[in-house]
Amino acid sequence: MNYPTASFTKNDKKANIIIWSVSLVVFLAVVVLHELKIKVTLDFDVHIFAKINAIINGFVALLLLLGLALIKAKKFILHKKVMNLAIVLSVLFLLSYIAHHVLADSTTFGGEGTIKTIYYIVLISHILLAGLSLPFILFTNYRASIAEYSAHKKLAKIVFPIWLYVAITGVVVYLMIEPYY
Repeated sequence: MNYPTASFTKNDKKANIIIWSVSLVVFLAVVVLHELKIKVTLDFDVHIFAKINAIINGFVALLLLLGLALIKAKKFILHKKVMNLAIVLSVLFLLSYIAHHVLADSTTFGGEGTIKTIYYIVLISHILLAGLSLPFILFTNYRASIAEYSAHKKLAKIVFPIWLYVAITGVVVYLMIEPYY
């Protein structure tokens, strides 16, 4: 097989510290900054960040599906590049997400009945899985980066569908809340 060479030297202790620290900092930043509101007058609609988030989530979902197709086709180097791009886009998503929640007031879903129940089920599952999946996405990437492909594959089989669900439901949540901005 033509697997990519390791990008990093294996150091599980250091990786654990970095991955859990990054995950904790991101979680805390999202929680704290979600409550922080900056009142400024801008020359644009701050909900543009929500649209950007949905677009990024859509691209991440497409990249994840492309990554799956590439790995099945045994195009390992292209798979690695696509998955790393998905992570980079996820970082951009995080920045845009924080900007949106710092600059915009919360929007209440205006639907009633069954659609409101569906919205909140999708929203809550999206938020929980997004928050919980980050360290596992990073561990999966780390295993690939140190060329531990069997461990990477085991993790990816669990992490991939969760990450894909989070990316797709991010778009769905936006499409459902957008009329109420």
